[in-house]
Amino acid sequence: MHHPDLSDQDYETLAAFRHALRRFAAFSESEAKARGLTPQQHQVLLAIKGTPGRPALSVGEIAAHLLVRHNSAVELIDRLADAGLVMRAPDPQDRRRMLVTLTGQAEHLLVALSAAHLRELRAIRPALLSLLRRL
Repeated sequence: MHHPDLSDQDYETLAAFRHALRRFAAFSESEAKARGLTPQQHQVLLAIKGTPGRPALSVGEIAAHLLVRHNSAVELIDRLADAGLVMRAPDPQDRRRMLVTLTGQAEHLLVALSAAHLRELRAIRPALLSLLRRL
């Protein structure tokens, strides 16, 4: 079914934008794997580090950030803890909640990953901006 408000250029722009996003996601997955992480493990570390003004996140917050179920987040955090990349501690405000923080090893790993990601984003910025302007 053809929608009268959509042009061929709209479809072309959407397809190109999705392709650019997927290429960046593939780059990100490759960078994480090269450093011994799954893409989701990288996302956990980045979610914790990237939350403004907070050094820790609860398991539920991590699950919400990654759009996964609580038990999936627990499994990711367990693997990261086993690798020495995160630590868990009870929330002093609510002892029923566990807070997850990064270790020094995770901080070091995240610096390298984030620098590579920022370089890639800067490289593809003109193409992304051009696509966004077309929308």
